[in-house]
Amino acid sequence: MIHSLFIINSACDVFIEKHWKSIISRSVCDYFFDQHRKAINPEDIPPVIATPHHYLISIYRCGLYFVAVCMTEVPPLFVIEFLHRVVDTFEDYFSECSENVVKDNYVVVYELLDEMLDNGFPLATESNILKELIKPPNILRTIANSVTGKSNVSATLPSGQLSNVPWRRSGVKYTNNEAYFDVIEEVDAIIDKGGSTVFAEIQGYIDCSIKLTGMPDLSLSFMNPRLFDDVSFHPCVRFKRWESERILSFIPPDGNFRLMSYHIGSQGIVAIPIYIRHMLALKETTTGSGRLDITVGPKQTLGRTVSINIL
Repeated sequence: MIHSLFIINSACDVFIEKHWKSIISRSVCDYFFDQHRKAINPEDIPPVIATPHHYLISIYRCGLYFVAVCMTEVPPLFVIEFLHRVVDTFEDYFSECSENVVKDNYVVVYELLDEMLDNGFPLATESNILKELIKPPNILRTIANSVTGKSNVSATLPSGQLSNVPWRRSGVKYTNNEAYFDVIEEVDAIIDKGGSTVFAEIQGYIDCSIKLTGMPDLSLSFMNPRLFDDVSFHPCVRFKRWESERILSFIPPDGNFRLMSYHIGSQGIVAIPIYIRHMLALKETTTGSGRLDITVGPKQTLGRTVSINIL
């Protein structure tokens, strides 16, 4: 699967490298650097670069390039999703993912990468499971480890790794059982001068914060799931039930996680939650200058109703 990982800054300097199977020379990144010089923007670099003996699969986040090296054909989206999980884990552990932060916590970074991949294959990618195994860094723990020579790795195996639900640890107990669901939607729209919608689409996310005792089994349904053009789920979702009934059925991880992301295209009914009014006043001058006033405000729209059943 993944043989090596190189983390490269905006100046095209490799400052972190990790190898799981065999050591691959940094010279393999020259193919990536060639594409970087040709690209106008970082997003223009091809996510998959084929070389005579390797495949370079990369993402660009937080001003850094994460380049995975594979020696056999693999599903590119699988590797790309794993690289995004790596960045999400770094942000969860260190609050941000930047070159300085990664360098300051390089010991924890290597420990995380060791646990996230086993011989090049993804093993543990859930943050709550990783935190049981590798303690998040803090000042006191860092000082204690420096004095005693210990690491952040726990001596016991996380309980979730031994269960049939690897994303949730066993024996979870809470005094107050709570479950929060945040629906976040980003609307991209074109509105004409009369206020009518010419084009509109939505990219949405459902983020959860689950603090429930035991092994809860939840189901979540939507009033009109046919509006979803494209969906992406957390591994805990039972996909077969979604295909047959359009109901999200899942045993949630403990803590914060993203349950799903979805897209609603222009062919769907997208209700714009704001109104936009403009006023254009041109001055009679040779330069043709003027003034544009735009008024934006909320308006009442039909909301989407979500029902949640906790079993």
